[in-house]
Amino acid sequence: ILYLDCINVGVYDIVNNLGSLVARLIFQPIEESFYIFFAKVLEREKDATLQKQEDVAVAAAVLESLLKLALLAGLTITVFGFAYSQLALDIYGGAMLSSGSGPVLLRSYCFYVLLLAINGVTECFTFAAMSKEEVDRYNFVMLALSSSFLVLSYLLTRWCGSVGFILANCFNMGIRITQSLCFIHRYYRRSPHRPLAGLHLSPVLLGTFALGGGVTAVSEVFLCCEQGWPARLAHIAVGAFCLGATLGTAFLTETKLIHFLRTQLGVPRRTDKMT
Repeated sequence: ILYLDCINVGVYDIVNNLGSLVARLIFQPIEESFYIFFAKVLEREKDATLQKQEDVAVAAAVLESLLKLALLAGLTITVFGFAYSQLALDIYGGAMLSSGSGPVLLRSYCFYVLLLAINGVTECFTFAAMSKEEVDRYNFVMLALSSSFLVLSYLLTRWCGSVGFILANCFNMGIRITQSLCFIHRYYRRSPHRPLAGLHLSPVLLGTFALGGGVTAVSEVFLCCEQGWPARLAHIAVGAFCLGATLGTAFLTETKLIHFLRTQLGVPRRTDKMT
């Protein structure tokens, strides 16, 4: 039993390191850069209606695009990560990783990455716009919820093993996202701007995600991972085709996001307050 526990812990560490690479390399730099952007554009202690409306509008447009970007990136990782977790672990560490609990752990972590992406964007705005008192209240609520997280982690790990700890982290991240979304809603409640619309995707794009997830899941059943490299390459080709179709649909349907990526994403640009 002790040997199996050590193996599970080792597999979890590998999956955690692989999954966190995306958060560290992609989402964290975006979060840090745009926290500075929001902090310079918005004035703390003031409601959206009491600030320069040009600044409020710019911040809302950027936040909407960032939310859309985070949602699309997270959904892409979740949908395609589900069908390619086993293959990724098989290539990385062989059958020892891909035949045990590793694929389930990595699939769960892919969903956690989606929540990490959304939380990073919502919190970078929230902490930039909150007053000191609101930040203190926010931290107090999170501290109060930490005991619930510990209890949930204990229960879920007993019931589900290592996956339970990832699920507990998903619950904790969901609470943080909810807190931030409530703040953003209140902040823009009396203004004409609705940045939370960035969390809405077109039905066509959602359908493409669902179709791609279904096709790659079927491909995994028939092509991965015991049939040799020709079957694996065919599975990769199916995923590449579905990913290309999904990105193409996003390019055609999310025109505001494409414009944002072309004009703003490199270095957040602003006039007087950024200089």
